[in-house]
Amino acid sequence: MKMRAAFFKNHGKPKDIEYGYLDTPSPKPHEVLVKVKAAALNHLDLWTLMGIPGVKIPLPHIPGCDIAGEVVELGKNVKGIPLNRPVIVAPGIRCGKCSYCEKNWDSLCPEYKIMGLQTNGGFAQYAVAPAENIIPVSSKLSPEEWASIPLVYTTAWHMLVKHAALQKKETVLIHAAGSGVGSAAIQLAKHIGATVLTTVGQPQKIVKAKALGADYVINYKEKDFADETLKITKGRGVNVVIEHIGPETFAKSLASLAKRGRLVTCGVTSGPTAEINLRYLFSRQLSVQGSYMGSLRELKKVIRLVEKGKLKPVVDKIYPLRESQQALERMISRQNFGKIILIP
Repeated sequence: MKMRAAFFKNHGKPKDIEYGYLDTPSPKPHEVLVKVKAAALNHLDLWTLMGIPGVKIPLPHIPGCDIAGEVVELGKNVKGIPLNRPVIVAPGIRCGKCSYCEKNWDSLCPEYKIMGLQTNGGFAQYAVAPAENIIPVSSKLSPEEWASIPLVYTTAWHMLVKHAALQKKETVLIHAAGSGVGSAAIQLAKHIGATVLTTVGQPQKIVKAKALGADYVINYKEKDFADETLKITKGRGVNVVIEHIGPETFAKSLASLAKRGRLVTCGVTSGPTAEINLRYLFSRQLSVQGSYMGSLRELKKVIRLVEKGKLKPVVDKIYPLRESQQALERMISRQNFGKIILIP
């Protein structure tokens, strides 16, 4: 049986994404087949398309890390998962047996993979996933909203809670309020009880950032965000910076920190290399931590908060699957506020 899919045969740019038919996958013994109702875009999809040094990506390849849908077929060893009920797919695939998995550091697992990166993803009518990665959800949200959650909320939780250990009444600077990680981190930080500063590059995004809970919004194209951060905090700086931009912001992010501040980084949308003034780092006793994805356990904690109405996914725009090129271009141009969604 054939299915519609957005895929690429060679690494390149959004124009190299094709829309056509591929074979519908069959689940292995410990996998399930998911009928995709919605799939969200991430910058990782763009890096996957371009090719990531050292990462083996099977070709032709279907991107798409975030999937919402319903299970329609079980592998022969899978039991207990109801068919045709709303589910999301946890994007991180782990072995479940190593010391890292046992301690819920899934993304350090030697066999760790990500849906849509090392395996085919959700930009298609169907996708296969390990049974362990299936999380039942309610009908309180639409498939488009559920698809907006897995990768970015897991990443934001891992950064704010696991790494930064953000506390109530602390201050945090979160870059790019309109990004997936940014919009998720703002809500999580406010849920924790922190004071939130955030950045945007377009005036129309200011109101949206405040609606998410941001206390202060800085237009980085009009004002120096580090100077503004120090003004807002009366010269002290913030306790935590959530950094996912790279060299474009990294040095000023460090300069925005208070003494003993913590910077957590998870992305490189402006490039992979940044300089650090080590004197500044050790004299102010700052911490710089790398963060990569998160654990299945952390995602389940996020889902419980979503089900209680404590967190709300942010959907930017919905495209039909055949317009995946346009959807990627919207993300590249930073026009979005929240998640861009594809519908098969």
